[in-house]
Amino acid sequence: MTPDILIIGGGVAGLSAAAHLAPLGSVLLLEAEPQLAYHSSARSAALYEPHYGNAAIVALSQASGEFYHGSGFLSPRGVMLVDDAAHRARFAAHVADFALTELSMAEALDLVPILDPAAIAFAGIADSAWDIDTDALLARWQREARAAGAEIRTAAPVTALHRQAGLWQVTAGGAEYTARIVINAAGAWADTIAARAGIAPLGLQPMRRSMARIPAPEGLDVRRWPMIIGGNEDWYMKPDAGALLVSPAEEDPVPPMDAWADDMVLAEGLARFEAAVTMPVTRLLANWAGLRTFAPDRTPVVGFDPRAEGFFWLAGQGGYGFQSAPAIARLVRDLIAGRPPEIGAAIADAVSPLRFRDAFQ
Repeated sequence: MTPDILIIGGGVAGLSAAAHLAPLGSVLLLEAEPQLAYHSSARSAALYEPHYGNAAIVALSQASGEFYHGSGFLSPRGVMLVDDAAHRARFAAHVADFALTELSMAEALDLVPILDPAAIAFAGIADSAWDIDTDALLARWQREARAAGAEIRTAAPVTALHRQAGLWQVTAGGAEYTARIVINAAGAWADTIAARAGIAPLGLQPMRRSMARIPAPEGLDVRRWPMIIGGNEDWYMKPDAGALLVSPAEEDPVPPMDAWADDMVLAEGLARFEAAVTMPVTRLLANWAGLRTFAPDRTPVVGFDPRAEGFFWLAGQGGYGFQSAPAIARLVRDLIAGRPPEIGAAIADAVSPLRFRDAFQ
């Protein structure tokens, strides 16, 4: 098979790119796992919070807002930041960063009755956070890609790729493919794919994040509770289908892998959550972990690699893949089509691999 564009990776990055690129030419998407969106995209907190992240992430997330608010994939959630009496300055910084409205303790308890007034002195809330129906979103992009002619193959791990006669020769799942452009949307494995192509890696680092699902406090309806983030950002809680998701919000470097929760890290995070609330954690309903992969400057990498013709990076989204994906997919489309990016040159430059040019020497 000889597509114009071959996408490596079937998570949110690869699927959104396929949906936007398929109208431009023939597209083949290869996913290593037997199912799409198996790793990070299946283990997301599924939140759209356009103020969360560094400047480039915020710009991309805000540029995704028009799509999201017209999509039907969002439902109101809200986000609350809480902190203790010793960290007034830190809380004030969060108020500014998240555009929070400060709450009295009585107001905070009215929204989330399990907060412990003995532990929490400050609380602020914003209504700018929304739950994302990630399953429906991924299904839409898959339908759009296929409807425009894209082919999607699973259980096709890329084992070799090289440039020959102006085209990329790719071996995956025991089959051979040839493509004009290869898009590296392999998530935690993006540097591994680059190395297989003979391209020096960019230093992308997967970071593990663990999650526990615990029962909601008896007698309380948690469905309208906001997501709550601790002041040191070392735990968060989010309602989920009548239960609570609690994460230690760790960023532990690990190799690319099918991640699992670290029991000790999870226990420490749950202890930090328990210290801020009046409910005990008596049992877990489930636990898991995902990988959040960052470039050295914690900004996504989107664009052609200057060292290898036709090799395009789409990696390093960290934990912000869903909330930034609509804008990033449009940027990918514009860059592949060779036209000025609608998102603007400044954001395109901020995420370009050219920012690592000193490392290319």
